[in-house]
Parts: sequence; C-alpha cells; structure tokens
Amino acid sequence: MAQPNARDEASREAIAARLARAGFALPGSLLERTMRCGKPNCACKAEPPKLHGPYHQWTRKIENKTVTVNLTDDQWEHYGVWFAEAQRLRALLSDLEELSLRIASRGEHFGPRKSR
Repeated sequence: MAQPNARDEASREAIAARLARAGFALPGSLLERTMRCGKPNCACKAEPPKLHGPYHQWTRKIENKTVTVNLTDDQWEHYGVWFAEAQRLRALLSDLEELSLRIASRGEHFGPRKSR
C-alpha cells in the first residue's frame, strides 16, 4: 500500500486549507449570448449584423435535463462570483484527486496493463 510522504501531506494540507475558505458556489455555466430575431427587416439580419443582447443565461443540469434561466444584469453581477467559486472548488478537487492518484499509483501500479 502506498503511503503519502511529507511533500504529499504538505500538498494535501494546502489544498484542504484552500477548500476550507470556500464561499457560496452555484453549479452550471454562465453564458452571455447575442441573438437574431424573427423579424425579416431587422438590423440583426443586415451585413454585418447588429445582434440583440447581450443576454445573460445560467445553464445547468437538473435530473439529467438541461435547464436554462435568464438572468438580469444585477443577478449576473451578483451571482457571477458564486459561479467562479464553483469553478475554483472543482479545480481544487481535481488537484486533490490527481495527488491521490499519484500516491496510490506509486504503490499499487494502477496504470494500464501492458499487453503480452
């Protein structure tokens, strides 16, 4: 069984300390979109087009279905920090998983099997 060394423990502690400072976090993605409308003579159909928007949207999965919510400018500004925090937390968890995999792989040879 692989055991973490002092450097591994220091890395884990640094990640854990950053996780402990977590703020509010929202799942999903923020999108800023511009669109064309259905009016045939609108400026959005011109060359070059002058698209409508930008519109702010929050997209996420709920029970395996994609759900999109339109946000106001105030909501976009307020909750943008929460989405950024969720991205930061996902990156930290990924770092912890990679560290754990490196440690486990040193003792267990979890890599792909070589063909004979």
